[in-house]
Formats: sequence, structure tokens, C-alpha cells
Amino acid sequence: MQRRQLGRSDIQVSALCLGTMTFGQQNTESEAHAQLDRALAAGIDFIDTAEMYPVPPFAETQGLTETYIGNWLKSRGGRAGLVLATKVAGPGDWLAHIRGGRNRLDRPNIEAALDASLKRLRTDWIDLYQLHWPDRHTNFFGKLGFDPADDADSVPLLETLGVLADLVQAGKIRHIGVSNETPWGLMRFLALAEQQGLPRMVSIQNPYSLLNRSFEIGLAEIAIRERCGLLAYSPLAFGVLSGKYLNGQRPPNARFTLFERFNRYSNPESERATSEYVALAERHGLDPTQMALAWVTSRPFVTSTIIGATTLDQLESNLGSIDLTLDDAVIAGIESIHTRQPNPAP
Repeated sequence: MQRRQLGRSDIQVSALCLGTMTFGQQNTESEAHAQLDRALAAGIDFIDTAEMYPVPPFAETQGLTETYIGNWLKSRGGRAGLVLATKVAGPGDWLAHIRGGRNRLDRPNIEAALDASLKRLRTDWIDLYQLHWPDRHTNFFGKLGFDPADDADSVPLLETLGVLADLVQAGKIRHIGVSNETPWGLMRFLALAEQQGLPRMVSIQNPYSLLNRSFEIGLAEIAIRERCGLLAYSPLAFGVLSGKYLNGQRPPNARFTLFERFNRYSNPESERATSEYVALAERHGLDPTQMALAWVTSRPFVTSTIIGATTLDQLESNLGSIDLTLDDAVIAGIESIHTRQPNPAP
């Protein structure tokens, strides 16, 4: 397993990270533990979760993902050698079940969220604590364009950073990161950290895949120059790039079969582009899933690719991508498709 530096921190992480948002919804606790065991055996030491998980978010399942991971950590005798990442939820009326829907990135909410996560995860510290999405009005979760809005009720970035600094000082957090963030937001956090002598963001967790390369436009340069690398989520666009949904297929128990809320990745342009990527992989004798993952992992601004699975067979396939090096012909084919079908799933 390849290992990479996490930003400017003293931590190295595996180039593949185990995503866990299916634990508690599509995966039982025993299935979750089996995935964790297999990932660990393959050399993955980086585990990503969130207080909001599993997804889709429901009041009756919220927190189960962290609980399953915490139980697994206890069963294996602790968390030595592991890098554990979780996230605090930002504001949203669709999360009324988290702190009564009043969740903001302020001191009361961040401290309450962290303490609850620590309890569920059965640990005394988090290696990487991330802001799941911005507190302010901006474009994320597939929203295009920027609609100016009144931000008077948004928590200032400096206030949020100050709270995180105190939690680092208290030893509850080792390092901090952002997620679903914009170039402006990331640079402001980095500038404030430098100006005020506060902890620096070491990573940014945003969507990135063959169907969504928008990270390259403004954030890739920041990731490299500022050493704040990408933790790429949805590298398979929720499984779309495996090709399993082409031609109207809806496999039993697959995410799109069970939940209709993920149409961000299933529009006609995405399907057209996916069919071309799958055909490209097959022409070169490659597994489409492994080709898509290997491409993401090979990008110079990527610190780790977050893989997720609902079965051990899927996980095994994902793990195999780390040993795949794409040749020039495959890269050229990918770029050709991207030129014709750029970013169909923002």
C-alpha cells in the first residue's frame, strides 16, 4: 500500500482510505467489521466517517456508523497504527435530528459534536477532524454558480478556526480539515491560520472522479502549492463508473436502486460519459472500476482516494486498483472523453 503525507502534518496515510457511510444503512455491524478487517489487512490505515453517517441520513440511524467503528476498535484492542477521521455537520434544515437542527460551526455545536463522536468511536482523540460543509451560503453538493445571499447569520471562519484550535490544544484533535469547500473558503482558512497563529487545514475532502473534475479548476493548484491535499470522495460517482447502472440496470440492493436522492450522478450526460469510460477500460483489458480509481489516486494533488463498498467483493476490487498503473494510451483516452463530456456530474 502506498503511503502519503497528510498535508504539512506529521502523519502519513494510506493512498486508499476506507469510507464508511454505508455502515448502519446498507451494511450491518458484522459486515462493517468484516470490511474494516479486510481493509486493515490490505494495508489501509486511514478510516473516514462522520457524525451524520450513515447516508441517506435518518434520525433512527444517525451515529450508527461511528458506533460500529468504535465497537470494532474495542474488539481489536484499540486504535494503534490507525488514522481516524470524522466530521462535524454544518447547518441544514434537512438535519433536524442533529442537535435539533440548530447545528452550526460554532463553539457549542462543534464541542457537542466532537464529544459525541469521541464517545461513539470509543477513543480519546480524532486524528483528522473535518468541517463537513461550510456554514456560509455557497455552492457545494453539486450546486453550480454562486448566488449572493445574506450571510449575517453565518459563523465567521475565524470563530470556527478558534474553536478547533482550542480542541487541538486540549488534545482531542490532532489535525483539522475541510470538506465540500470552495477555493475562496480554503484560502481564507489558510490565510487566517497564518495570520493568527492557528492550526492549519491539512486536507480538503471534496468530490472528484472521471465524471466530476471540477476540483482541477481552482482547488488543485491550492492543494499542491499549499500542501493541503485532496481526500477524494465519490471517486466512482456512487458506483456509476463501474458501469452497473448502464442501460437502465438497477441491481438489487444497489444505492440507486434503494435511494432516489442521488440523481446528481445519474443524468443522461453522465450515463453517456460512463458508457465511454467503460468501453475504454474494456478495450484495454481493464476493470472499469479499477481504472476509474487508479486514475484518481494517480493525480498529483490527491492525498488519498476514499473507497466505499457494500460487499467484500466490491471492496476487493477497489483494493486492487492500488496496483494498477494506467499507460499513456489509457490516459489519452480518458482526456479525449473528458473533452467531449466535461464534468457531467458536478
